[in-house]
Amino acid sequence: MASDTSVAVEDDLSKNPLLQDFVFPPFDAVQAKHVRPGIRALLSSLEEELVRLEQTVEPAWPKLVEPLEKIIDRLSVVWGIVEHLKAVKDSPDLRAVIEEVQPEKVKFQLRLGQSKPLFNAFKTIQESSTWQTLNDARKRIVEEQIKEAILNGVSLDDDKRDKFNKVEQELEKLFQKFSENVLDATKKYEKLITDKKEIEGLPATALGLAAQTAASKGHENATAENGPWIITLDAPSFISVMQHAKNRSLREEVYRAYITRASSGDLDNTPIIEQILKLRLEKAKLLGYNNYTEVSLAMKMATVDKAEELLEKLRSASWDPAVQDMEDLKNFAKTQDAQEADNLTHWDLTFWSERLRESKYDINEEELRPFFSLPKVMDGLFNLAKTLFDITIEPADGLAPVWDKDVRFYCVKDSSNKPIAYFYFDPYSRPSEKRGGAWMNEVVGRSRVLARDGASVRLPVAHMICNQTPPVGDKPSLMTFREVETVFHEFGHCLQHMLTKQDEGLVSGIRGIEWDAVELPSQFMENWCYHRDTLMGIAKHYETGETFPEEVYSKLLAARTYRAGSLSLRQIRFATVDLELHTKYVPGGQETVYDVDQRVSRVTQVIPPLPEDRFLCSFSHIFGGASYAAGYYSYKWAEVLSADAFSAFEDAGLDDSKAVVETGHRFRETILALGGGKAPLQVFVEFRGREPSPEPLLRHNGLLSVAVA
Repeated sequence: MASDTSVAVEDDLSKNPLLQDFVFPPFDAVQAKHVRPGIRALLSSLEEELVRLEQTVEPAWPKLVEPLEKIIDRLSVVWGIVEHLKAVKDSPDLRAVIEEVQPEKVKFQLRLGQSKPLFNAFKTIQESSTWQTLNDARKRIVEEQIKEAILNGVSLDDDKRDKFNKVEQELEKLFQKFSENVLDATKKYEKLITDKKEIEGLPATALGLAAQTAASKGHENATAENGPWIITLDAPSFISVMQHAKNRSLREEVYRAYITRASSGDLDNTPIIEQILKLRLEKAKLLGYNNYTEVSLAMKMATVDKAEELLEKLRSASWDPAVQDMEDLKNFAKTQDAQEADNLTHWDLTFWSERLRESKYDINEEELRPFFSLPKVMDGLFNLAKTLFDITIEPADGLAPVWDKDVRFYCVKDSSNKPIAYFYFDPYSRPSEKRGGAWMNEVVGRSRVLARDGASVRLPVAHMICNQTPPVGDKPSLMTFREVETVFHEFGHCLQHMLTKQDEGLVSGIRGIEWDAVELPSQFMENWCYHRDTLMGIAKHYETGETFPEEVYSKLLAARTYRAGSLSLRQIRFATVDLELHTKYVPGGQETVYDVDQRVSRVTQVIPPLPEDRFLCSFSHIFGGASYAAGYYSYKWAEVLSADAFSAFEDAGLDDSKAVVETGHRFRETILALGGGKAPLQVFVEFRGREPSPEPLLRHNGLLSVAVA
């Protein structure tokens, strides 16, 4: 009898979409019920492969790295599908099964990362007489594998290793829980408004969205004109209230709800943060480091001193301009007879900076939206990619299964019209199931070893996810300029993943690139939003087709450095708090994490945060996973690199199309092509001809004179 049921389960496994042999993941077919059996079957077959590899391993590429790459890749591709669906199609069922199998997946990853036979084989290669004959990429792979294994606890004795593994398991659980709490707390807040006076000032797009939200929540007759309207903490809704609502008490309520997300009741992330910091410190001590920042920076470009030095340099250059920003706001609010002019506070700043921007540059973010319809923006972005990098991007919808009807699929072709990569684009916000923010992720990486059907390499595939205002009625998605920058930013990550020429899968695309260099191409692409020809190519009125007015472009350019000091300080606050918490903070000690944030904010914020500010409870970058922990400074570090990279185009002459094409080619052949196969500093020097300087960043932000003085 038992054999029959096991056969039934086996049959199910043969149909399980996660276990099929696919070129593009079956996103439309994977359901929560497939995850448990699929992941368990996958882990058990990978465990067998690992045991076989350990028994037959030799310190030679085909006997060590190739089989290892296959194991690592299979896990990251299949688990990637599950994680991706959780981010864009979240459901209670999916959460439950992920929570159940995640410890098993982490256990296997630790087992793989702590494999002594593999570690010893890599050491043997490094110490052998043939070491010097290896190319850069292969040397980097060996060095990274050795470093990673040590950071994964391979050298610990058994007791310590067991402790280490418990810590890792516990951290993974806490990251998941942290992110779920943020999503649930964001989802939970809804403010129903029936009186139009209460939302005076909100632009048509925001009213349309708020009515659409109300309709989806059962107020089926909701209209933009007459309501009712529902305000949420989802970015498009939250931001438009902060920028435009004349009703000060509404702004205050929404602001307070936003900065206290996930900080109370059963969604309170405070104990989770405390626990994460405690475990990270314990992990660092087990590995023989003083604190978690040292662990994090062991695999990055910067040292602790260098990161702190850069943040301080930028902080001091930004402080006086930020104080001036504040003065300007107060004075402007006074000229408008605002009652709050003398005590402007957090829920006033965004509102009044919008009004001042409109009056100073005569730019109204909302009035620009009709010029930035998503289809036009994508066309312009693809044209730019063609000019700079000689690639063509074509729609390939239908070639690959998708998870939502709004997801687009594209093919990237080289100059000889050969496909070199693919990507998915999921543009709109879906608050009930999709997490906020924008991100790029790999689906599969370029790899010689994983090539199939007689091809020489497997082509890379990327995800590009945004959360912008969806189309309302028959209007296309009309974007704010900030949303345009976000699309360019994420596409920059995609380019580095897709245009890699590196065939060693473990360092192709964005793999193996030090984390503080990984934002270089993304932040680099944002600069093109201010480039005249690029912007004029994108900005066409969606109804009349009229071109972006020249004088508005000049104003947009002038407004680029508007409040640069304040915006720079905001990032520096986040980065500094992150480093403080992972360097000096004592969990369970005298100071709470919120005390640390308040202390750091005294020197990084012109108006210190409210005493009840709990932004840390939704700081998913550092508590929803490990990637940015003690690494948030990477945004600023990479911004120095990206501004300097863009200055190469400025030096060559942005109006000189031949020079732009030549510089673009060089950028593609170095920063986009080499992947993690060379140290990022070397790659940068190959492109730029020298080491990076913070000067272009300060210049672009209008903060240079201050820094020099």
